[in-house]
Amino acid sequence: MEYYSNFEKNKPLSERMRPRNLEEFVGQEHIVHKDSLLDRAIRAGVLGSCIFYGPPGTGKTSLAHIIANMSKGEIVKLNAVSSGVAEAKACIDKAKTDFELFNKRTYLFLDECHRWSKAQSDCVLQAIEEGHIIFIGSTTENPYTSMTRAIVSRCRVFEFKEIEKEDVIKALKSAISDKERGLGNLPVEVEESALDYFAYACGGDIRQALNGLELAVKTTNLNKNKKILITKEIATQSIGRLPLSLDSSMYYDLLSAFCKSIRGSDTEGALYYSARLLKAGVDPKIIARRLIAHCSEDIGMADSNALLLACCAMYSCEKLGEPECLLTLSHAIIYACEADKSNSVLIAKDKALKDAEETRDSFVPNRLKNHPSTNDDKTGGYKYPHDYGGYVEQEYMPSNLLDRVYYTPSKNGREKNIVRKKFLYNKKQSKK
Repeated sequence: MEYYSNFEKNKPLSERMRPRNLEEFVGQEHIVHKDSLLDRAIRAGVLGSCIFYGPPGTGKTSLAHIIANMSKGEIVKLNAVSSGVAEAKACIDKAKTDFELFNKRTYLFLDECHRWSKAQSDCVLQAIEEGHIIFIGSTTENPYTSMTRAIVSRCRVFEFKEIEKEDVIKALKSAISDKERGLGNLPVEVEESALDYFAYACGGDIRQALNGLELAVKTTNLNKNKKILITKEIATQSIGRLPLSLDSSMYYDLLSAFCKSIRGSDTEGALYYSARLLKAGVDPKIIARRLIAHCSEDIGMADSNALLLACCAMYSCEKLGEPECLLTLSHAIIYACEADKSNSVLIAKDKALKDAEETRDSFVPNRLKNHPSTNDDKTGGYKYPHDYGGYVEQEYMPSNLLDRVYYTPSKNGREKNIVRKKFLYNKKQSKK
């Protein structure tokens, strides 16, 4: 279409609309809100090395660019999949020169940083410590488990979350109206229902929403009013996902009915409401996620196999997809409904969290410390349970919480056979 003659055809809309400053940045209010630590550090130009982790399309790369731009530094982008030690060392050498000669800081942005090996990570440690580079890693994996401890310990970790629906719509409207980088020079009209669908179907990924919008605009002809009208039907075709054929209220009502059917051991109800959700276009992973939660909340220790099957169902949804994963999902739902029920895990969790909140100053008994110093708390030395046949009586709780009991087995299912070792041992000792 001739309307695209002035556009940078080699760059997708999501790349052109990348935010240039914090005012244009959308989402992640929990870490980038006004006067937050990250906001103050970026504006003051004192942010050190950090790692951004979270789902794709949530602003990790964009924020790295903003940081470098606002600090007037140079940003060097590497991808952990294709780059190695040689590329990193070349970047560090140039960064040292720029820092020493021009007092210019270099930001090393490493995408998919969890893919770097220990040797690759170690090559930048000294440069990070000496301040020659500011390392910014981006990953979709939890860095505490996927990256070397040495590099994580030198960085501040920020967790990114899926972009909220309202923020996705805000980004879409900005792209539609922007005449410099977006679609503002085109006669584009997007129905509210189409915007809602883009925001829903992208799964919190702004990049996917913007690219879907661009595809819709590029493939839609002018209507009789000389407008490029994007309807919900066109949006559905452009982002590649079935439309959700129910409103927000009905969606949550069906999800609530599904969860309560599991809790109430009604297999037919749980299967029916899950089928209603699936037929309406809901991602099977959403149902599997709720199933996993309820297998601990409502079944728990009465039948822990339910949790294992629910996790298998989630794996099936992620790796197999529809329709094959629906068999595994139904299998797990039926098992969860027919399993014995217990909410002892939920109760134990809530009690422990309450005490943790109210007793933050409680001291760890000396014998349980990583490096016990003295025996001044009169608790004696640590007894290794395996030296006593697998269990030995000793206190693990802080002195002000010795009477606490969080977990009490119910009389249901396999849990009725659980006899807590601590109390059984104490009972035997009292008889003696």
